[in-house]
Amino acid sequence: MEMMETESGFIKIGNANLYYELAGEGQPLVLIHAGVADSRQWDNEFAHFAQDFRTLRYDMRGYGKSLPVNGEFSHIGDLIALLDHLGFHIPLVLIGCSMGGGMALDFALAHPSRVKALVMVGSGPSGLILDVPSHPNMEAAEKAYKAGELDLLAELEAQIWFDGMGRTPQQVNQAMRRLALEMNRLALSHDAKKLGKRLPDIDIPAAERLDEIVFPVLMVVGEHDEPYSLAAADYMVGNVPSARKAILKDAAHLPNMDHPDQFQSAVRSFLNES
Repeated sequence: MEMMETESGFIKIGNANLYYELAGEGQPLVLIHAGVADSRQWDNEFAHFAQDFRTLRYDMRGYGKSLPVNGEFSHIGDLIALLDHLGFHIPLVLIGCSMGGGMALDFALAHPSRVKALVMVGSGPSGLILDVPSHPNMEAAEKAYKAGELDLLAELEAQIWFDGMGRTPQQVNQAMRRLALEMNRLALSHDAKKLGKRLPDIDIPAAERLDEIVFPVLMVVGEHDEPYSLAAADYMVGNVPSARKAILKDAAHLPNMDHPDQFQSAVRSFLNES
């Protein structure tokens, strides 16, 4: 594969600086990372999709190279500023993981004319409450968070989100696991600074607005993900006529990092049919 020319840098939004990378030509495609990651989550997908799409990935405020700062903000407000700065004016393909997937759906509901198709990875609509069990490490992770034990917290969260339900740390891709740990540890150190106040992205949660979804939606989940993510995908498929589901074997909450080829193939199939 040829080396792709990549534009990278920061854009100033108020007193914040958001880091982004842009490559490729054609249909705009935006990659939005999980809350336990940063834009490096998409290393494989950025290179893959930039072959055929004008592909953007970025670090949300408080993640990766986008440092937290004082002041109120919303992640959707930041994304709109970034898109406008880069001239993304035709409808987008949005691919978001976990928190990024929920945010992508909120964006699509708030700005439906700007979205062509949506891929939600290990995520559900904002405001959806489901009575399902959680990972057995969740209580220990909350205790480590309150105690400020960030190294322990990062490892526990790697077990929850990267290893997933029913897999041990030894059963996963070790290089990807190290990257996941590194990304989350950096996000936790940013969070510990307690800078900035995130505002709600939309007034009415997406779970109460599913009847407004007319664009194609793909729900991607790893079979070892948290029960909530699996149930949320089923809920979306059951309540949104345009939604379909793809389950990735031997994968958890960041399934694109477990099996990039499987993930890219599922997304390609969806986009070809959308």
